[in-house]
Amino acid sequence: MDASLAELYGVPTKALLQAVRRNRRRFPANFMFTLTAAEWAVLRSQSVTSNLGRGGRRYAPMVFTEQGVAMLSSVLTSARAIDVNIAIMRAFVQLRHLLATNRELAAKLSELEHKLENHDEAIANLFEAMRQLLAPSDPPHGRKIGFNR
Repeated sequence: MDASLAELYGVPTKALLQAVRRNRRRFPANFMFTLTAAEWAVLRSQSVTSNLGRGGRRYAPMVFTEQGVAMLSSVLTSARAIDVNIAIMRAFVQLRHLLATNRELAAKLSELEHKLENHDEAIANLFEAMRQLLAPSDPPHGRKIGFNR
């Protein structure tokens, strides 16, 4: 979000938003968007920000995608902005790598599950045979010990 990025870049939120507005063509809809009133209301209630009219934000925050964050480096050209942008890009690369690893793990799990599905009947038969062996057998037929009533 704009305030978080401004803090990272070491500039006031107002300056970041002003730079974005001056370079609006660099930020199409898939690079940046403004939260809807409903989204902003939920966000405000979760983060316990001050009410309107009491010093809080008057406008919904802007949210930047990965491409929007990358584009900020061309708008904010300070040394700190460039360093922060490089760190953020590296974080996005690591996140993508982590997601790819999880996809590979999910595929392997699915493959293993498929292999086990083919053996379900054999495993079920094995458990049934074990249950039969563990079940108490009928008492032997013969003379009962004790009193009969």
